[in-house]
Amino acid sequence: MLVTISPSDGVQPSEVTDLSINSARNWCARLELGFEARAGHGTVLAHRRHEGPLRVQKALYPEGPEVCHALMLHPPAGIAGGDALSVQVRVGEGAKALITTPGAGKWYRSNGPLATQRLEFEVGRGGVFEWLPQESIVFDRVHGRTETVVRLAGDGVYIGLDLLCLGRTASGERLTRGLLRLASRIERDGRLIWSEQGLIEGGSRLLDSPVGLGGQPVTGSLLVASDGIDGSLLAACREIRPRVGEAAVTRLPGLLVARYLGPSAEAARAWFVAVWSVLRPALAGRPAEVPRIWHT
Repeated sequence: MLVTISPSDGVQPSEVTDLSINSARNWCARLELGFEARAGHGTVLAHRRHEGPLRVQKALYPEGPEVCHALMLHPPAGIAGGDALSVQVRVGEGAKALITTPGAGKWYRSNGPLATQRLEFEVGRGGVFEWLPQESIVFDRVHGRTETVVRLAGDGVYIGLDLLCLGRTASGERLTRGLLRLASRIERDGRLIWSEQGLIEGGSRLLDSPVGLGGQPVTGSLLVASDGIDGSLLAACREIRPRVGEAAVTRLPGLLVARYLGPSAEAARAWFVAVWSVLRPALAGRPAEVPRIWHT
């Protein structure tokens, strides 16, 4: 089944108990990053710590010193059953940071053990954090859980993309078995502004139902938390239509939610980039520049 819970439901993301035993081949990886704004230097990557195969190589400045870009690397290229990944990012007051990935992520098939990914982001007053990973491919017979927690202070801005491809569609694979649990939560000054949980289950009737995913293999969300989202910005985003598939944009108090459902990851990414290109100048004070790694 597929379950989506809206912010008004007031349901908190819950933990999933896993009783399986991890093998010695499983990866437990942790990455901590801290970005700070420094006079005369713009934003710098002031703190970097990693355990296991999860890291960034160096800070990049394709837009100049004000925005620090980081390329997050996971050499195993995906998350397998029993793996546990944790990413913690803190963007300090007035700092601006963007993190992306060099290619599509993967949730591999599992023989039973649960794979987990936990993302924790903190953004200080006047800070801007853009989490723009490339799409994640969900293999048949996956067994995973991913959770994202965002904590904002004052007028901090968060822009986060989550794009899923259900099955390796190029080889005709569909999601016939397995499950992937999803949870996201956004707080501003300790006050909950967004909470959502989902369950994508292989073989579920909702994968093909018109009230579910309608048989489409690609789904994604762009969450934008900012108090600067007005009616004109919403209208400009709604004017943008994807090349194929369906899309919608909704404004909630202090939040904009953009959704895509369709057959193509490329079309989905192009639509999200177009929406981001409208939002970024207004909310982050910068023109949109697509990360160079997306073109390789």
